[in-house]
Amino acid sequence: MKNLKVPLYHFLIPILLALLMFGSNFLNTNIFDFGTNAFAVWFIMLLLCFACGWYMDRTLNWVFGGKVIFATIVSATFISLIVVVTFREYFFNSQTVVEDLIMYTLRNITLGAVSFFGLAVGEILILEKNYAIVSEKLELFEKVLKDSNKEAELKIKEAELKAEKIIHASEMEAKEVLMKKERIQKELKDFIQIEKELIRKYENL
Repeated sequence: MKNLKVPLYHFLIPILLALLMFGSNFLNTNIFDFGTNAFAVWFIMLLLCFACGWYMDRTLNWVFGGKVIFATIVSATFISLIVVVTFREYFFNSQTVVEDLIMYTLRNITLGAVSFFGLAVGEILILEKNYAIVSEKLELFEKVLKDSNKEAELKIKEAELKAEKIIHASEMEAKEVLMKKERIQKELKDFIQIEKELIRKYENL
């Protein structure tokens, strides 16, 4: 497990993520109207949020990084709604106030979901790497066992006992890695499904 004492500069990425969420409120408003380039700007913001999640997995780890992203979504959404309501003449369109508030909330949640997606992808790749290392250790040890010279029966028995312990420990570690990988993949699928539903709701607004 990574050290919980995280350098302060690692929190610059969550701040950047919060700024991206807050900045999404200004897309196609009376303040900034990107017109036909709105999709390109939105796509770039999605990529940056994905990269933020990816980076946080490597600096803040999966559990703490997820908590930071969730807190960022809540705080950015809260601040965004305050700003939008305060300066409603710049943000509100011809829709009702409730529809506009829901739209701006969905923008922040969507960007947050994409950052969760980046966090999960980064964690899965780390688990894949760890599992590959464990598998290589198992293969190497099995090869050593096959090539070992049977000089003394007692030594062979002792080596077999040690081998069984190491293999058992390695298998348990591999199983734990696989179980964690499967759990994260399931959570990733759930995130993707939530993201699709949010985008569908956003498009229907």
